[in-house]
Amino acid sequence: MSSSSLLQISISSSSSAFFANHKFTFNSRANNVSLPAKAISICKCVATPQAEKTEYKTHVSRNANIAKLQAGYLFPEVARRRAAHLQKYPDAQVISLGIGDTTEPIPEVITSAMAKRAHALSTLEGYSGYGAEQGEKPLRAAIASTFYDNLGIEEDDIFVSDGAKCDISRLQVVFGSNVTIAVQDPSYPAYVDSSVIMGQTGQYQKDVEKFGNIEYMRCTPENGFFPDLRTVARTDIIFFCSPNNPTGSAATREQLTQLVQFAKDNGSIIVYDSAYAMYMSDDDPRSIFEIPGAKEVALETSSFSKYAGFTGVRLGWTVVPKQLLFSDGFPVAKDFNRIVCTCFNGASNISQAGGLACLSPEGLKAMREVIGFYKENTEIIVETFESLGFKVYGGKNAPYVWVHFPGRSSWDVFSEILEKTHVVTTPGSGFGFGGEGFVRVSAFGHRKNVLEACKRFKQLYK
Repeated sequence: MSSSSLLQISISSSSSAFFANHKFTFNSRANNVSLPAKAISICKCVATPQAEKTEYKTHVSRNANIAKLQAGYLFPEVARRRAAHLQKYPDAQVISLGIGDTTEPIPEVITSAMAKRAHALSTLEGYSGYGAEQGEKPLRAAIASTFYDNLGIEEDDIFVSDGAKCDISRLQVVFGSNVTIAVQDPSYPAYVDSSVIMGQTGQYQKDVEKFGNIEYMRCTPENGFFPDLRTVARTDIIFFCSPNNPTGSAATREQLTQLVQFAKDNGSIIVYDSAYAMYMSDDDPRSIFEIPGAKEVALETSSFSKYAGFTGVRLGWTVVPKQLLFSDGFPVAKDFNRIVCTCFNGASNISQAGGLACLSPEGLKAMREVIGFYKENTEIIVETFESLGFKVYGGKNAPYVWVHFPGRSSWDVFSEILEKTHVVTTPGSGFGFGGEGFVRVSAFGHRKNVLEACKRFKQLYK
């Protein structure tokens, strides 16, 4: 057939019906060729289901100790419920008096010192890299003279860190998995959770809501939130927080003397958490080292977080006296130093500049003013719940108010308050079985928010 012949071509496409029912003329170099189009048949593309993908798994077993933990860490769980509440009520003005996070600005005398140190890092003269893992000597000396003057604590007994919570876990690494522990009940969750992770405990016992192999020292209003040591079994390590989180109670000199003697009689080590010591109004010990003989049985951990608003800056310290020895006579401080040097490169030099400014006369004055502000908040919260007929504890020596709801579940009360007032608190049972029936209300908040929250509490429980 010659190129001039009329060709009829059937064009079929599965993707375009555009050509259907049209006549197209194609112009070649030599001749015009006319192609009449035909109706198009449509091809259907059907996806075949893919075989379900199988997750790849390594041959590494999960840490069985972490698997013992019953739920997420308390405060992220509170934050999760707060976020869910905001999704449900996107326009609600939610006030957080739950997680103990500071809200007021860091005093300028402190931030200016950090800014100056930060700027110096951009100069040849002011730049510094890795520092001493134990902390800068001027700061260690300032901590010793400010908080432990005339107590026999020297600057080389002090290890500067990124916070007391971090040091608690480092101390657990020092002690290892073969020790037994005692905790106040209720208590700060980090003591129990870190013990579980280290393998120091048995399984969780749902019927009593406790882990096996932990001695829970019950602290109640009836015993003044100080355990009856006659009923406490001997353990290697005793975690003790005063002023206490969450109850807000502070141990007296007589009670701490009993605790130190108890540790001596049993050959135990006290891990004393004094993170709220500057909030104390009573004339009770601010440090365990005020008690004679404590340096032989105790170490102390503390923090700038709640004093200077350093919850985000991160700076704390732990005191390990030279007199504190293991059963073989080896100094605990040397093992702690080994762990610090292995696991930590030292606190931020900018944070440490801020810490040094905190301990200047101007810095101490500024910190006390901020602490005074939060203590005024506690007074407002205490007065509110007392006016509503509740039994209220704490508040005087700590930024926490411990409110009793007898016969009720702590999580139910937490949910009721959140649902009906849009205020976040912390359920007492999150701090241990001994906290059931209580709710912790934090004084960390802007004054207008604290006043508004108290107004809502009165509307709910009037």
